[in-house]
Amino acid sequence: MTQVERLLFLIDYLLHENNQAETIHIPTKDIQRKRLLRSLMNIRPPKTVSREFLEVQDAYLQEECAKKGIISLSDISPAGPGIYLWQGDITRLSVDAIVNAANSALLGCFHPCHGCIDNAIHSASGVQLRLECSHIMEKQKMEEPTGKAKITNAYNLPCRYILHTVGPIVNGAVTRQDQALLSDCYRSCLELATACQLKSIAFCCISTGEFHFPNETAAGIAIQTVQEYQKKQENCPEVVFNVFKDNDYKIYKQLLEYDTDTAFHRGSAQKNGDG
Repeated sequence: MTQVERLLFLIDYLLHENNQAETIHIPTKDIQRKRLLRSLMNIRPPKTVSREFLEVQDAYLQEECAKKGIISLSDISPAGPGIYLWQGDITRLSVDAIVNAANSALLGCFHPCHGCIDNAIHSASGVQLRLECSHIMEKQKMEEPTGKAKITNAYNLPCRYILHTVGPIVNGAVTRQDQALLSDCYRSCLELATACQLKSIAFCCISTGEFHFPNETAAGIAIQTVQEYQKKQENCPEVVFNVFKDNDYKIYKQLLEYDTDTAFHRGSAQKNGDG
């Protein structure tokens, strides 16, 4: 099958699955077809699917991933001891785990082609991810608490696993509880990654999008929590702070450079007997 044939097969399968084949017109342009496929995947409930669909879907998504270009840790310059900063699409990262900023249902985003990271990760991973998340939630029998983390397979992503965490939702001024819960998100992911013996983890900017946590405050909490954990834990995985927007890149770069400069000057002062 060519990539176009795979795309049309997947669209046709999902339309017939929902009895929509007669009502929805399939576009002629490739970009519109891709949006339609993503929309159909986004709204699809967690349920089993045929082996043929999975084979075609996996081949399609893996080729799409390869076209975007896969980024490994060796492609990124360190921003500090055990810390990296990278701007781009988190679904391109070939690390042990990427972090998904999930909602409390933990089933992914059901809004067609929504711009949140939860939608992007589920769309690039495949329909298997929602089904695995559904199994986790069925056993848990309650919504996912804020600040905790769960691990799933990554399916068609270049990473090995996905860590799902629910960040705090900010309404108005940021409270101490908001800050503590956001710190819990990073710590829970690090603890889970360490327990699973993962060597590298990429964090998105948790809670700063749809959950309205102020970007600079969130970045400061993220960096502080990671650095404190790295100091205490010998087997802490290497951490990539993944940002997508220019503003977030600027914030993280400034904060990480400040920490590096501060550490350098503190070390120099101690060598000179001033500390």
